[in-house]
Amino acid sequence: MVQSLNTKVDLVMEATAFLGIAQYGEVMIGDKGFEFYDARNPQKFIQIPWDEVNYVTAAVVFGGKWIPRYSFQTKRDGTFSFSSKHPKKVLRAISNYIAPDHMVRSIGFFDVLKNAFRSIIHGKNSKKK
Repeated sequence: MVQSLNTKVDLVMEATAFLGIAQYGEVMIGDKGFEFYDARNPQKFIQIPWDEVNYVTAAVVFGGKWIPRYSFQTKRDGTFSFSSKHPKKVLRAISNYIAPDHMVRSIGFFDVLKNAFRSIIHGKNSKKK
């Protein structure tokens, strides 16, 4: 069995990890870090200590009414994406341990299209010079 990173647990909730293939399990938020344990195989787990987290990014849709995914950008291991049934509860629990300036919104679908369109326009203008 895997040893938990946390000594005190604030929240446990069913969640999905998006690491190539979706893995279903539970997230655990505690005083030492964020943990994900796979429901089928307990040997598949993710433990992210709070001091390893650079940013927590949330995809916010419909003006904050729905948050489909949230992700952790770590200092060494890259980005880990998750979703859960009640993501606002998860993000509120995370906000107790992560500074507010390290919790950001991801850009939306239309913002991605707008940035791509701008880069195409500015790219054509710079090639003509």
